[in-house]
Amino acid sequence: MKPLSPIPTPTQLAWQRTETNLFVHISPNTFTGREWGDGREDPRMFDPAELDCGQWARAAKAGGFRIGVLTAKHHDGFCLWPTATTDHSVASSPWRGGRGDLVREFVEAFRAEGLDVGLYLSPWDRNAACYGDSAAYNAFYLRQLTELLTGYGPLREVWFDGACGEGANGKKQEYDWGAYFETVKRLQPGAVMFGDGGTDVRWVGNEEGHAGETCWGMTDSRVFRHPGDAGLAQPTGGQALADRQGLLYHGSEDGDEWRPAESDVSIRPGWFYHPEEDERVRTVEGLVDLYFRSVGRNSVLLLNVPPMPNGLMHEVDVERLAGFRSALDRSFAHDLTAGHEVRFHELEGGDGVLAEVEWGEAQEVSVVMLGEAIESGQRIAEHRVQGWVAGAWVDLVSGSTVGCKRLYRMEPVRVGGLRVVMDRSRGGGLLTGLGAYPPVD
Repeated sequence: MKPLSPIPTPTQLAWQRTETNLFVHISPNTFTGREWGDGREDPRMFDPAELDCGQWARAAKAGGFRIGVLTAKHHDGFCLWPTATTDHSVASSPWRGGRGDLVREFVEAFRAEGLDVGLYLSPWDRNAACYGDSAAYNAFYLRQLTELLTGYGPLREVWFDGACGEGANGKKQEYDWGAYFETVKRLQPGAVMFGDGGTDVRWVGNEEGHAGETCWGMTDSRVFRHPGDAGLAQPTGGQALADRQGLLYHGSEDGDEWRPAESDVSIRPGWFYHPEEDERVRTVEGLVDLYFRSVGRNSVLLLNVPPMPNGLMHEVDVERLAGFRSALDRSFAHDLTAGHEVRFHELEGGDGVLAEVEWGEAQEVSVVMLGEAIESGQRIAEHRVQGWVAGAWVDLVSGSTVGCKRLYRMEPVRVGGLRVVMDRSRGGGLLTGLGAYPPVD
């Protein structure tokens, strides 16, 4: 099929096919009980004496996650590596006798388990004295970014956000996003950049872990030029803000840039560990629901699991990750289409049947999986899934976009086959995946 612009780069496509990735937040906030530090925390409080990144990596692997993303620096400015740019780092802490490098331990542990890695470097730094002096801070930030991009091997994701405030001089910092982006592309060409907008990967517009039922891989570059352009921190009318958030959540059918959605969420109410939240860890069923509402809607799920002050992940969190993967494995263990010819039809335009398969004797189906050939562009705008019931095709579910993966859950229905009909598209349509799965006890 002839590509229909925009299309994903090979790096974007490989990233989206990871499906589920792990986020890790640990900083002085882990010891103070706060979510946002103010930059005045004493580095000597940071001492996760039993820290074991190998435990984190094993938990990630058991959960089926493909990339681990570490918060190398949060808004408090505390660096988890011994940076040459500031004393506000692990080098000033008692952890590992001041000779530790948590970033290095993290990347080595995850790679040892066969997983890829990413790093988050917050642009907002509430500790740096030069913050607010835009030119000076941009140079400072680029030195930190360069240390991370050159000192720890290949990265799969570089995570930004648009948080921005005033410096000690009372002036609001103006980030040099162009220089930040250029540095990442030059030093880590195999990594995608995440941000509100203007990056390779877009924020989905919420921190609840779900994408829109309609979710295009494209956005409008005129609206989202860089992180922070979502309008969340900008003076703007309510409707304008809602429109921008809607564009993040749903993407844009007419978008001119390929920027697939990442759905970030924490396994706990907070992003950092708080002992009072030990009874509020998401259940296995809740995590599976997140998967269906993120990955199953053409997004990637980024799930945060924060370590405790001792440096280990709580045993309940670890158990939930393993249970999450086990539940997904059971749900998708038996594909009723396996062993039967699935006939895919390439439609250049208009409507028609995209795929069909029959397996004879009626079987109960409760989950349907669709996959679109997004390497040639996302095209399908409206479609229906039909089942073969009593000698006729009957509509089971209908939706708008498909994308990399679309999952439907439904009340079990007995069918002898499935058919996918495209009702509207932007320039044709082609499916590359069709699966049908029975209920799981």
